Amino acid sequence: MSLSQQRRFARRKTSVRASRDFVTDVLTEWRLTPLIEDMRLCVSELATNALLHGAPPGREFAVQLSTTDDLVRLEVRDSGDGTPVCRQPDSASCSGRGLHIAHQLAAELGVRHHTVGKTVWAVFKKPSTPQPS
Repeated sequence: MSLSQQRRFARRKTSVRASRDFVTDVLTEWRLTPLIEDMRLCVSELATNALLHGAPPGREFAVQLSTTDDLVRLEVRDSGDGTPVCRQPDSASCSGRGLHIAHQLAAELGVRHHTVGKTVWAVFKKPSTPQPS
């Protein structure tokens, strides 16, 4: 069985928190609560990157969750150009850890380019059994 939910967010700081809440709500609805903490952190990093580097002023970004039998896919799409780079920041850096954190949490991480913008995606393995609601 495949399910999918998507929500668009305005380009403002409060949208990062709203994207975390969206992920929590969807994963709770799908009874995948063991994934909530890792996926909340991941969407927080990807949404922050979309906000700071991807979505031009006046534009939005979108967060989509989809699930299959074994996997949950998180996608953050924005209309900006460029290619996100996963780098290893030094200990004194105040930023630059977002993609590195997402890469560590997810089973897979990648970028898909579109005519306008890009989608940064992360795939998570489902727990062996769904949690009771």
